[in-house]
Amino acid sequence: MASDPDRNRQRVHQLLERPGNEKCADCAAADPEWASYTLGVFVCQSCSGLHRNIAHISKVKSLLLDPWSASELEVRNDVYQRSSSLSCTFFFRLLREQWIRAKYERKEFMCVERQEPYSAGYREGFLWKRGRDNGQYLSRKFILSEREGVLKYFNKHDAKEPKAIMKISSVNATFQPAKIGTAHGLQITYLKDNSTRNIFVYHEDGKEIVDWFNAIRAARFHYLQVAFPGSPNSELLPKVTRAYIKEGYMEKTGPKHTEVFKKRWFTMDERRLMYFKDPLDAYARGEVFIGCKQNNYTVLSGFPSTVQGSHWQFGITIVTPDRKFLFACETEEDQKDWIAAFEAVINRPMLPREYAVEAYFKHKP
Repeated sequence: MASDPDRNRQRVHQLLERPGNEKCADCAAADPEWASYTLGVFVCQSCSGLHRNIAHISKVKSLLLDPWSASELEVRNDVYQRSSSLSCTFFFRLLREQWIRAKYERKEFMCVERQEPYSAGYREGFLWKRGRDNGQYLSRKFILSEREGVLKYFNKHDAKEPKAIMKISSVNATFQPAKIGTAHGLQITYLKDNSTRNIFVYHEDGKEIVDWFNAIRAARFHYLQVAFPGSPNSELLPKVTRAYIKEGYMEKTGPKHTEVFKKRWFTMDERRLMYFKDPLDAYARGEVFIGCKQNNYTVLSGFPSTVQGSHWQFGITIVTPDRKFLFACETEEDQKDWIAAFEAVINRPMLPREYAVEAYFKHKP
């Protein structure tokens, strides 16, 4: 007959097998090995350390090393389980801590009145924005208006006309502390003349930048509800903001395949493969549309035998209906990762709106 500790350990594994528990409740990391027995959530090791900072609310234990009592296993709180999570790769420890405090300490995802800073439909404030040409960060006034459906910023604090107007319909926001070089860095993108424009901002206060991120998400969610009436929230929520499929350096050559290979920073955003001279460039040097295999898009390992001139030896060939694109990776592991990313996109059937994007690329001046 199994002892109490053995039964409790079996119970832990049963809880882990429930849908949703296979990922960290806070950052979506796979296979969490810790749990908060006061909140009833499973978390990764990194987030468990941050839970100790709110020990008056959350008590954590290792699923593998610590003993569990029957009473500790009875605590469940699915409200926390269902609230949003962010990928660990997006942000540093300080930003993740603000997310966890917002979720458990301030209970912002449970109490509507506590979401006022970012769910009111309007937000105004100052963020440090990177200059497009000189790379300097200067204080800029930002206004988010859900009613107007725009996010805009002003070059001068007393300016009446905005420097840029970003339609919420195309806005995306991702935490990019490593790229920007500050713990509270946010990358905002939008379409300008159907090309991607990057804006890099940060704030000294982690809560402030998280509030801006959530305000953008709230405005995006409202836009999607209006644009797709009747669609369930389960379909809309993944479209609110999105992570890039993959980013990193590769080398590329030109359309004749005889040009010198040049090192560029690549970003895969849905079906747009963009390349930049510098990761913090405002605009891409070029964009490539990656369609689906049913429309004759393919990714191959290696180069055609006639191609020379790459410094990096691990080649990738993307075949489109119009031409072949050649890229080179520094390591075999990078090559495999990029090929896997391209295959995931190519193997996915295209959506109706993506055909419109493909048509634009084909007729792009």
